[in-house]
Amino acid sequence: MSALPDVAPMLERMAADLTDYLAHREIENPAFVGIHTGGVWLAERLRDQCLPEAPLGTLDIAFYRDDFEQNGLPPRVRPSELPFSVDDRHLILVDDVLMTGRTIRAALNELFDYGRPASVTLVALIDIEARQLPIRADVLGTSLTLPAGQRVKLTGPQPLQLTLNPVAK
Repeated sequence: MSALPDVAPMLERMAADLTDYLAHREIENPAFVGIHTGGVWLAERLRDQCLPEAPLGTLDIAFYRDDFEQNGLPPRVRPSELPFSVDDRHLILVDDVLMTGRTIRAALNELFDYGRPASVTLVALIDIEARQLPIRADVLGTSLTLPAGQRVKLTGPQPLQLTLNPVAK
């Protein structure tokens, strides 16, 4: 596999794509919601570039994962913070890596526990295309095919960069 892409130029393009997407769908006054941890870093940057006045919330989907009983809690569970009403709000849900779709399913379940949004726009930096659920990003940085036994991870927050890591056994 060639070198991993630089995050900064992808974020600039994603900000432009997101602005176009929202305008095309006539979505006004959305709120950003980042999934811990990488999705929060990306949501902050995208908000700053696109809609600096938009509210920002964070989700930690640890209790909503479908492998919770098998794997237990991760070592660092943070509270979710949505400092706005979800009801009838257009939400921009941001994650760093979209792979199976299970993290997004868990995030949607948690969001709907807070209320019924008007819409949810999914933004992802990387799509690994190893889908187990029918979930696709509305705005995407890039798609990658990884070698067997490898995963990509966003590190940061300063600087944001992608690293290739072996799958933990």
